[in-house]
Amino acid sequence: MDKSLPLLRGQITLEEALEEDVDIVRELSYPDKQNDFWLHLNANRAQIEQVVCRHLNVSQSDFSLGDVAEWIHGSYNAIIPIHIDEAAQGSRLPPQAIIRFPLPYKVGEDFRPGNSDEKLRSEAATYCWMRQNCPEIPVPRLFGFGFPGNQSFTTVENAPFFSRIMWSIRRIFAGAALSPYIPHERSQLPDHGYLVLEHITKGQALSETFKEGRHDPEKRANLYRDLSGIMLRLAKLPLPRIGSWTMDNKGTLTLTNRPLTPALYELENAHIPTEIPRDLTYTTVEPYLLDLIACQDNLIRYQPNSIHEEGDGEKQLAALTAMRALLPKFTDRQFRTGPFVFSLTDIQRGNIFVDEDWNITGIADVEWACARPIEMLGPPEWLSGRTLEEITFHYNEFDSLHQEFVDAFEEQELEHHDTTENAELMRECWSTGKFWYANALDAPDSLLSLFVDHIQPKFASLSRPAWDEFSHMLMRLWDSHTEQFISSKIIQHELYTSQLRGLFIKSSFDEDTETEDEFAAKCSPGLLLALGPIPLSLTCSSVPYKNYMSETMIVGRPVDFSIDDNDDRPFWVVEENFTESFRANLHVALSDVRGDSLTTEYLKHGELMCYHNQNYNVIAGGVYHLNKGCMYDEIWHETCWKKTP
Repeated sequence: MDKSLPLLRGQITLEEALEEDVDIVRELSYPDKQNDFWLHLNANRAQIEQVVCRHLNVSQSDFSLGDVAEWIHGSYNAIIPIHIDEAAQGSRLPPQAIIRFPLPYKVGEDFRPGNSDEKLRSEAATYCWMRQNCPEIPVPRLFGFGFPGNQSFTTVENAPFFSRIMWSIRRIFAGAALSPYIPHERSQLPDHGYLVLEHITKGQALSETFKEGRHDPEKRANLYRDLSGIMLRLAKLPLPRIGSWTMDNKGTLTLTNRPLTPALYELENAHIPTEIPRDLTYTTVEPYLLDLIACQDNLIRYQPNSIHEEGDGEKQLAALTAMRALLPKFTDRQFRTGPFVFSLTDIQRGNIFVDEDWNITGIADVEWACARPIEMLGPPEWLSGRTLEEITFHYNEFDSLHQEFVDAFEEQELEHHDTTENAELMRECWSTGKFWYANALDAPDSLLSLFVDHIQPKFASLSRPAWDEFSHMLMRLWDSHTEQFISSKIIQHELYTSQLRGLFIKSSFDEDTETEDEFAAKCSPGLLLALGPIPLSLTCSSVPYKNYMSETMIVGRPVDFSIDDNDDRPFWVVEENFTESFRANLHVALSDVRGDSLTTEYLKHGELMCYHNQNYNVIAGGVYHLNKGCMYDEIWHETCWKKTP
C-alpha cells in the first residue's frame, strides 16, 4: 500500500509505520489535534492580545500578533510571534517577542492533568533562577507568564509603579527566593498557561548551518568553547538534590519538583505511567536511576507495539534486567549524594543560535533543565550529526569529536575555574561506558541498541547465538511469568498492527472514487475493517456505557474457536481493550437494512470475540457488509444495529 498519511512533520506510509517502535496510531491523531488547537487559539486572538498588553505594558496599537501562517509548531509548544512597533521599542522591549502555549496533546495533559501547569511553573522558575545566578548565559528575557487558571506574573520592569514598590518591600523579607516578577490575576485564557518571551533575532539556529559547517574546525572550536562555558557555569553551582525548579503562586522559587526531561513527558503523553510524583526529588543517585529504568519497564508494559515478536521481547527484557544489575558498575559511590548539577537536558541544535562563525548568540529553550547526577553531564549526542543508534556505524568519527569537545571543555574549566576535574570525569565516563548508560536511560526507544552495541560488550563478547541464548535465560529475571507476558504483548502487537492497517484502509476508502461494491470486493474474508470512529451507547445489566471505543475502530483477525464441539464457525477477536469495566456478556442482535433478525451471539468480556458469518464482519461498533458494501454503526438502547443514514 503506497498511500501515506500525515504526521506533524512529514508523511508516513503503512510499510514505514509498521517498522516504527513508537505508537504511530497515536502519532497519526496529532495533525487533527493541531488544527483544532490552532483554530482555538485563533478564535481567542483578542484575549491573547489583552494578555500581551499587560505583560509588555503597551497599548494594543503598539504591537501585532503574527498571522497564523507565521505560527510555529514546536515539539511541545505553539509559538505565536509578537511584532512590536518601533516607537514602542527601546531598552525595555525588543523588536519581536513571542507568546508560547504548551501543546496539551504533546505534554500528556489528557493522561496526567496538570502537566501543562507543571511544565510552565518549572520553565518560568528556571528562567528566573538562571537570570539571578547565571546572567551571562544568553537566554531570552521572560516578560511575563501565566498558569492555567487566573494566576499571572509580569516582570518588575513592566509593572505599574505601585506594584514595583510593594515588590521591593517583599524582596527585603523574602530574599533571592522571591522571583523578580509581580503576581496578578487575569480573566483571559483561563484554560491555558503561557510564557511571553523575547524573540532571539541575533544569529540563526545552529541546525540551519550544521550540516555544512560541522566540517569546519574553527567553527566547531567556537561552538564547543561557548557551549562548554555554558555547561560549566551551570555545573559550578551545585544543588542539594536531583529535581527541577518550580514556582508557587506567590512567585517563590523552590527546588521541589520532580526532574523534568523530554523522555518523562513523552511517556506520559503516550499514556504510559511513569509513577514519579510531581513533588518527588532525590538526594541520592541510585533511586533516581532505578526510577528511570522503571519508566522503561512501563513503556514495555503499556505501549501496544513495544514488542514485535518473541525474540525482540526477550532481548528488550534481558537488557532491562541487565541495566538494573549493572547499575553499580556505572555509578561511583563517591558521587552518590552529589554534587548534583543543573544541566540543559534537551540542548538541541534548533535551540542554539549562533553567528556566522558559530559563536553562540542565544539559547532559546530551557524547559527541560534540571539538577541531575554529575556523571550524567557530558557532550551532546549530536556532535557528528547522527542519532545515538547511528553512531555505532561511525564510532571513530564520534570518538574524535567527543575528545575534541572535552578538550575544549577542559580549556574553559582550567581558564575560569583553575581545575580540570569535570573534564577528567567526562573522559572517565566515556572510557567506562557511563556515557552510553546515561544516554540509554534518557532514550527509551534506543535502550536495546545502546545496550547491545556499547554496554554489554564491556563485559563479554557474545556471538549472535550466544546473545540469543543469554537473552532467553536472563529475561526470566525481569519479572515473574515473563514468558506469558511476552505472549500477551505479541497478541497486542498483532492487534495494534491490525488497527494501523485499518487506519490506512479507512483513509483509502474515504478518498477512493471506486464504488463501495468494488471496494468490498477487494476486502478478503481474512480482514476485518476499521471504519470508525463510531459513537456508541450500550446498555449492559441496566448500566449504560457510552463511547467506550477509542478514536478509531479496530480490525479483527480470525481465530479457531467455536461455541460448542459441533460448531466450527469462525469467530473474530475484537481487537480493542473493550473497556475494562465490562464484567458481563453483551447480548447483541444483528439486523439487516430490512430489520430482519439475522443471528444472535455474544461478545464475551474475557475472550473479547464476536460472531462472523458469510455476509457480515462484526467490528464491535459497526458491521461492514462485504457483499452489499454498506455500514451499520449505531447500537440502539435495545442493542440492535441500525443502518447509517
